[in-house]
Amino acid sequence: MEAPAPQDELNFCQACSVRNRAICADLDDGEIALLNKIGRQRRLEAGESLLWEGDEAVFVANVVSGVLKLSTQTSDGREQILGLAYASDFLGRPFGDTTPYNAEALTETVVCVFRRSDFERFTIEHSKLEHKLLERTLGELDRTRRWMLLLGRMNAEERLATLLLEIGKRSVAANCDNSNSTDRDRFELPMSRQQIADILGLTIETVSRQFTKMREEGVIEIQGRRHVTICKRGALEDLAS
Repeated sequence: MEAPAPQDELNFCQACSVRNRAICADLDDGEIALLNKIGRQRRLEAGESLLWEGDEAVFVANVVSGVLKLSTQTSDGREQILGLAYASDFLGRPFGDTTPYNAEALTETVVCVFRRSDFERFTIEHSKLEHKLLERTLGELDRTRRWMLLLGRMNAEERLATLLLEIGKRSVAANCDNSNSTDRDRFELPMSRQQIADILGLTIETVSRQFTKMREEGVIEIQGRRHVTICKRGALEDLAS
């Protein structure tokens, strides 16, 4: 990947659709202008990688739009999906030497990319960004703990129900700040059935059976392979609890 180049001619930070929710949300206009000078926007096609596990941590990034999968390789070479990154999520490892995971676009994606050394320096000099980075790190830790519970203690039905609720919630947050319940109940799955099975620690056959069961019970509707409508939110929440 080429190094991020300053873009003085285009202040993409000012026009950013996730500025009010991203890691730079608390910065004033002057700080945003300075941040704009050390970063650049990059577009990724579905299937294109942004970060590679174990590589030198040269870059960090903020997701502007789209969805990426975060994954690692097991000792026997298999992929294990760790989670998903949506608009306004932060990727990479500031103040770390190596990248902790792979990051691959599942959809067409736009990210703001910063050279790690430049971003670290900016973070040290601007305490509001440092505070926001800590806040995001703790939030990610909480999310990781919830996924540990999902994989360790929940059955297949509970796992899939939890994932569907999470995708609906994150999809709405990625697109707008104020959303009603209907928005959360209609969304596109950003991954295949096999990828859902991988992230939930299940087989694809088990995932397909659970989708069929939920559809037959009227809890969800599925159009095509990816479009999901939650018809009975209360019932899905009960399945996830």
